[in-house]
Amino acid sequence: MSVWLPSAPCTPRACVAPTAARATALRAALRLTAVVVLVLAGVVLAPMSGRLPARTVRWWSRTVVRAAGVRVRITGATAPTGTGLLLVANHISWLDIPLLAAVRPARMLAKAEIRRWPVAGTLVARGGVLFIDRDRLRALPATVARIADALRAGQAVAVFPEGSTWCGRAQGHFRRAVFQAALDARVPVQPVRIRYRDRDGAAGTAAAFVGDDPLLTSLWRVASTRGLVAEVEVLPALAPDTHPDRRTLATAAGARVRGEAGAEIEVMPALAPGGHPDRRVPVEDVGATARPERFGAGEGPSGRLDGIMSRLGL
Repeated sequence: MSVWLPSAPCTPRACVAPTAARATALRAALRLTAVVVLVLAGVVLAPMSGRLPARTVRWWSRTVVRAAGVRVRITGATAPTGTGLLLVANHISWLDIPLLAAVRPARMLAKAEIRRWPVAGTLVARGGVLFIDRDRLRALPATVARIADALRAGQAVAVFPEGSTWCGRAQGHFRRAVFQAALDARVPVQPVRIRYRDRDGAAGTAAAFVGDDPLLTSLWRVASTRGLVAEVEVLPALAPDTHPDRRTLATAAGARVRGEAGAEIEVMPALAPGGHPDRRVPVEDVGATARPERFGAGEGPSGRLDGIMSRLGL
């Protein structure tokens, strides 16, 4: 794992609280089986993802989450369609990826190693996943340029700019690099707030996938938890021309997602051409779509999760 990558202090032992509302082992096993079947179907259909109706992709994405025993509530604004869009959200769980796709089908970032996987790498690439080499710092500007090209082409790109997963009771700050792509392409930024609640309505940590939490442990914990609810709040979109550089744009998006007092809520004006002076992309600004190790050496269960979810073609 690269030493410069962002990390969170959350760990399974310190942050993930045990839940008393547990499903039976049989029900949990059935849920996991359903998730596996749906994911395999997504792998097969990944090369066709660009031709599938958005409504079908949204339905499939919600069904993956629901199959794991998690209820989904999507509220708030409607994500713009017919234009390029940068979706940014806080990052808690592997469930976040299909949840964002349920808001608007989007291209995800994945580690470059996945492209070299036999069969799966080809399917993922055809499914539209954008690849990033997190160990080559000099490759970052080119990655941002590819994201900007996708946005200019009218596509949505989904990113988790915190660069690491958090437990849900605490959050990180948005890193800035990916917001440069939105500025360069002159497309709106769609902040999305993701929260998980237990059956009593309190902030739940059962869905959190943090630290060195093994994938199978996380999958089983989610599937065996009763009453888990995923709340997805689509916040008002931010127009890049209302922010002079990536720093202020990232700050505004992060403040909305964190629900900080004083976060401005302006009506997004029509996009107009305009220059943005801050074009450099320093490596310390990097965001990530998953925990740091998923873009590092790619070893271990946590590294494999990025591959599994990337195969969905979202």
